Amino acid sequence: MATIGERIRSVRKRRGLTQQGLADLAGVSASLIRKLEQDARRDVRLETLRKISVALKVPTTSLMIRHDAEPADEQTLDLWGPVRRALYSLEGPPLEAPTREGLGSALESSMPLWKQDRYSQIATMLPMMLRDADALVEADLSARHVRGRLLHLTGWLMTQTRQFDEAEFALSRAMDDMNDPLDAAATISTHCWLLLRQGRLNEARQMATQWADDVEPRISRATPHHLSAWGWLLLRSSAAAIRDNRPGEADDTIRLARTAAVAMGRDLTPDEDFLRTFGPITVAMKRVENAMIEDRPDKVLQLSQTIPITDLRPTSNNRNRHLLDVAEAHRRMHRHSEAFDILQGVRRDAPEWMTNQRYARDILKGIIGRRRTLTGEMRDLADFVRLNY
Repeated sequence: MATIGERIRSVRKRRGLTQQGLADLAGVSASLIRKLEQDARRDVRLETLRKISVALKVPTTSLMIRHDAEPADEQTLDLWGPVRRALYSLEGPPLEAPTREGLGSALESSMPLWKQDRYSQIATMLPMMLRDADALVEADLSARHVRGRLLHLTGWLMTQTRQFDEAEFALSRAMDDMNDPLDAAATISTHCWLLLRQGRLNEARQMATQWADDVEPRISRATPHHLSAWGWLLLRSSAAAIRDNRPGEADDTIRLARTAAVAMGRDLTPDEDFLRTFGPITVAMKRVENAMIEDRPDKVLQLSQTIPITDLRPTSNNRNRHLLDVAEAHRRMHRHSEAFDILQGVRRDAPEWMTNQRYARDILKGIIGRRRTLTGEMRDLADFVRLNY
C-alpha cells in the first residue's frame, strides 16, 4: 500500500510540478514536501494535508492511508480512568439497587456540569451513574432510553477529551439503546464529529449524508427536534466535505442546513439537550469554520462581525470553537495581540474545555513562535494549554 509521501509524489509528478512548485501552490515549505515524500513514517496534520490536496486538485482522502488523531495526554487519561473502567463494566455492581427515577434525576441535575465543561466534577460522578445505568437496565429494560442518553453524553465527552476508542464504544452502546429515530440521529451526529476529529472524512461524510437523507423533514410541519436533527447532520456533512477539498458539496449541504435554521427561527435547544442546540447562529458559526478551513481569514473576520457572540453562553462549545477560528484568523492576518486576547478570554470562560483543544495550542504556538522573548502572560498561557516547545 502506498504511503502518504508516495501518493503525494505520484500526483505531483502527474501534475508536472516540482517539489518547490507544489510547496508554492500549497503555501508550505519545500523542505516539508521533501521530508513527506522521503519519510514514510512522518506525521502530517490534516490541515496541511488539505492544503497539499487543494494544490494538487484531489480530495484530501485520496492522499491518506489513515490519519491518526492526537490521543489524550497522560494527565487526561489519569482523570478519566474510573470512567473508562465503568464504561467497560470493569467495576462491580452498585451497593444499592438503583431506580429509574433516581438515575433520571441524577442525570438531569448533572446537566449544568456537562454544559459548562466541568470535567473534574463530571469525572467524579460519572462512574457511579454508568454503573447504576447498567444495573438498572438489567432489571428494567424500559430504562434503556435513560442509559442511552447517558452513553451519548459520555461518548461526546470522550470525543471532547480525545479518548477516541472509548468514545466509539460509548456511542455504539448508545445507539443500541435508542428507540426514537431523532434521538438516534442526534447520536449519529456526535459519532460523525468523532470521525471528523480522527480525520476519517469519508466515513463522516457518508454517514452524515445517509442519515440526513433518512430524517429529512417536511419543512412546513417540522418540529424543532426534527429540524435540529436534520440540520446538525447537514453541518457534519459540510464539515467533512470542506476538509476533503469538496467545496461545492460543502456549500450545498450548509445551504440546506441554513434552510432548517431559518425554519427554526432562532437558536433553540430541543428537550433542553444542549447537544441539539441549533438555529441561525449555529449555522453562521459553522460557515465561519468552513471559511477558516479554506484558509480565508479575511472572510472569517467579515462573517464573524454578524454573529452576536454576546447572546451565547460563555461556556457554549460551539461559541468557544468559533472564537478559536476568529483568533486564528487574526493570527494569520498578523494581528497577534487580538488573537492572544481572544485566547485569554476563552481560557477565562471555559478553562477545562480549552486544555483539551490542540487548536488552541497551535494558535498560541503561531503567536509566540517568532518572538525572541515572551511576556509572563504568554508563558503562563503556554503552560496552561500544555504547549510543548
